[in-house]
Amino acid sequence: MTQQAAGDMQPEGFRRSLGLLDGTMLVAGSMIGSGIFIVSADIVRTTGGAGWLVLVWLISGFMTVVGALSYAELAAMYPRAGGQYVYLRESWGRLPAFLYGWAFFAVIQTGSIAAVGVAFAKFAAYLAPSLGDGNVLLQLGGFRVTAAQLVAIAVVLLLSVVNARGVHYGKWIQTGFTLAKIAALLALIAFGLLLGANAQVWQDNWAQAWQRPAATPAGLALALLPAVAVSMVGALFSSDSWHSAASVADEIRNPRRNVGLSLFLGTALVCSLYLVANLMYLAVLPLSGIAGAEADRVGVAAAQAAFGPVGTVLIAVLIMVSTFGCVNGLVLAGARVYYGMARDGLFFARAGRLNANAVPGWALGLQALWACVLCLSGRYGDLLDYVIFATLIFYVLTIAGLFRLRRTRADLERPYRAFGYPWLPALYIVFASAIGLSLLVWKPAYTWPGLIIVLLGVPVFRLLRARNAA
Repeated sequence: MTQQAAGDMQPEGFRRSLGLLDGTMLVAGSMIGSGIFIVSADIVRTTGGAGWLVLVWLISGFMTVVGALSYAELAAMYPRAGGQYVYLRESWGRLPAFLYGWAFFAVIQTGSIAAVGVAFAKFAAYLAPSLGDGNVLLQLGGFRVTAAQLVAIAVVLLLSVVNARGVHYGKWIQTGFTLAKIAALLALIAFGLLLGANAQVWQDNWAQAWQRPAATPAGLALALLPAVAVSMVGALFSSDSWHSAASVADEIRNPRRNVGLSLFLGTALVCSLYLVANLMYLAVLPLSGIAGAEADRVGVAAAQAAFGPVGTVLIAVLIMVSTFGCVNGLVLAGARVYYGMARDGLFFARAGRLNANAVPGWALGLQALWACVLCLSGRYGDLLDYVIFATLIFYVLTIAGLFRLRRTRADLERPYRAFGYPWLPALYIVFASAIGLSLLVWKPAYTWPGLIIVLLGVPVFRLLRARNAA
């Protein structure tokens, strides 16, 4: 014990309490939220056919797994708390790393925590309607507080307190809830196919598998490329947070092996589940039923087709389990990024300290506070849309850093080397860049605000550097 903080002796370092299963469940649990039950509706509306729907999920799965395999080399080289922040710092320097951490705290992670927490509350309202958005508890002009927001805040605070008591508590919740939701999702897929599958629906969906959406001019095949690229956003962000295990590398046993293996196993498992779930949707619902699902709740529509009215309750419980575990994974992993930044003097100093339970308690508390503010703002959804483009840039920069480090740090030990290097990482960069450029052209309302949020971190970085130099 070497330091004293807030009256408690601070442990010298993290405790390695997480095994391969825990790391894999952290990856899988952070990925599976509510997106797989919703975003397919928008993909069908945008692209128009069953073939395009499956193609979008295949490309998303390919990119996610290739990204994980690439990060695995970086994780084996730098098995430290902070994950992607550390990789960006080592490959490109402190400013790009700080800009990632800035956006991560301001919107990416905290906004995701808020959004998934509110999703939990909205589906809880199926069982208890008074917990929904419709129950407005306070209204002051344009600002209002709903029961759903308070439920989301309660979930965030509860899981933050649990994780502050030690990583072993967080891992029990993460592993238990993730195993439960994987089993439930598999059951939904299996029973959906057994009870709800309709051969005629399947044939009709695939008879027009590559049809264009009505808004696409006939004969302009290239016009579909932006549609596919824009559709990728929902699929990719349903698979986001797959790098969670990298953030807790200091707490994983045998990290040079288990971090990369957790990334691969978790992403491969979830992307396979996502693909099969969409095939189930196509076997149960006509394309019009997927595209026109009420409030885009494709999972609810499929469950109703398979189970009847009770399907709504079953899917609500499944999504509650899914989102609760997802919030836990985001809470657990996010605080380690701020810890890594604080150790570099680029965040509040207290966030770089461990509490008596060997976890960054102050970072967990600050993250919870800001996530709760975003819950109350009601703007977390818009903020997440704004940073989609910026997040893709950071993914591209991180994997491009793999190439840079191969050249500049050729002497560094690499217990694992990225599978398919250089072709697969290069293909990831091409795909992600193409999606980003398409968003820049076709969705400027979302890309430019995201860049502004990131660039606002530049003067903050300069202020922090000046303070540290003083």
